[in-house]
Amino acid sequence: MDTPIVILLCVVCCIVGAALSGIISFRLGIKYRKKSAEAAIGSAEEEAARIVKDADKEAESLKKAALVEAKDEIHKSRSEAEKEIKERRIEVSRQERRIQQKEETLDKKIDNIEKKEESLNSKHKAADEKLAEAERIKKSQLDMLEKISEFTKEQAKEHLLSSLESELVHEKAVKIQSYEAQLKEECESKARQYISLAISRWSSEQVSETAVSVVSLPNDEMKGRIIGREGRNVKAIETLTGVELIIDDTPEAITISCFDQVRREIARIALEKLINDGRIHPTRIEEMVDKARREVEQRIKKEGERAILETNVHGINPELVKLLGRLRYRTSYRQNVLDHSIEVAHLAGMMASELGVDAALARRAGLLHDIGKALSYEIEGSHVQIGVDVCRKYKESADVLHAIEAHHGDVETRTVVAALVQAADAISAARPGARSENYENYIKRLQKLEEICTSYDGVEKSFAIQAGREVRIMVSPEKVNDEKMVLVARDIAKRIENEMEYPGQIKVHIIRESRAIEYAK
Repeated sequence: MDTPIVILLCVVCCIVGAALSGIISFRLGIKYRKKSAEAAIGSAEEEAARIVKDADKEAESLKKAALVEAKDEIHKSRSEAEKEIKERRIEVSRQERRIQQKEETLDKKIDNIEKKEESLNSKHKAADEKLAEAERIKKSQLDMLEKISEFTKEQAKEHLLSSLESELVHEKAVKIQSYEAQLKEECESKARQYISLAISRWSSEQVSETAVSVVSLPNDEMKGRIIGREGRNVKAIETLTGVELIIDDTPEAITISCFDQVRREIARIALEKLINDGRIHPTRIEEMVDKARREVEQRIKKEGERAILETNVHGINPELVKLLGRLRYRTSYRQNVLDHSIEVAHLAGMMASELGVDAALARRAGLLHDIGKALSYEIEGSHVQIGVDVCRKYKESADVLHAIEAHHGDVETRTVVAALVQAADAISAARPGARSENYENYIKRLQKLEEICTSYDGVEKSFAIQAGREVRIMVSPEKVNDEKMVLVARDIAKRIENEMEYPGQIKVHIIRESRAIEYAK
């Protein structure tokens, strides 16, 4: 046989043998695993039975332990409850004993009170008996007094009351007079102190202004150019500004005359602009006057704002600010009204601070007190009423309106601020040099004042003091009694008002005194 075939047969035989051996070993493994699984199942069932049995034993032991523990807990709770009940019983018995003691104490107190009531009743009875006895004695004494004095009880009472009343009236009058004198002295001292302090703390320059303005010219030829052909330039300036140009022989100067300082200032500025420009004719004059008017309005506004800042017054209506600025071009007895208003505001504010009054309100009222003078040329009426109406229009407070209305004594002052503004106005106007006046006229006015006073019968002497703001009159006590003094003072005041011109007001002070003179020899 060939070798390849033999080799092939050998290989096939090996393969078949291996296959048979694998099948046999697989079957044997299956049987073995089956037996092993059956044995494992049996042992598992036995183990499970054992575990169940052990669990039953353990549960039984736990049950017994829980029962024992529950019994112990019940016993413990019962013991604590019995202990607490015992303690509460002890506390209740203690409270009962305390209540019993209090009841015994109350019984004792009630017994004491009853005994005291019996004692008081007996004392009241004895007191009533003594009062009745005293009334009997009093009545017998009154009867005896009525017989002795020959007055009944009512008559004696009336007599005592009348005498007591007269004594009380006299003492009251003496006390009132003493208090009035003391208060007057203290008030005058305080007033002098506050006024002098305010004056010393505020000093302002007093500017006396005239009713004319002078414009300097570069040469006299300029006068002819200002006059113009047939005076048309002068007429145009006077028509547009409402002033009067005085062109006389004064070298290189033209005088502008007008009572209204605003118009005079507009004319002055316009003239200066025309002179600087050199072109002087009606059309150019009109342009320059318009520019000057706008410039003056701007100055007026700035002056009003300056016054507000200087006096530290805020919240004033812009229209009132403009009116305040117009006071810069308004004078009273040659005293600048705006400077006067600022001074019054400062003085009133200082005195208000010393007195503990609202200083801001006092300054505001002082600044606005003469606001009516800015419109006195345009509106009929006194500057006081005009000022009140204007400030009311722009929603100023009632206190400010009253201070304006009362600052010249037209109405009685009702507030401290109004009195302070009135005093500050008088101080500012009476300050030496505040209001310009010719010295001769000043002397003549004082002489006239003294002549009027001495012309009355019974007047011995008269002295004009305080720059003519007060006149002191000495009268003869034999000719002028106390009642006639009032009539003489009123007559002199009326005559002064009718015959004299003076700034502010004049105080008529009449003094009457009796003197007895004797000489020891």
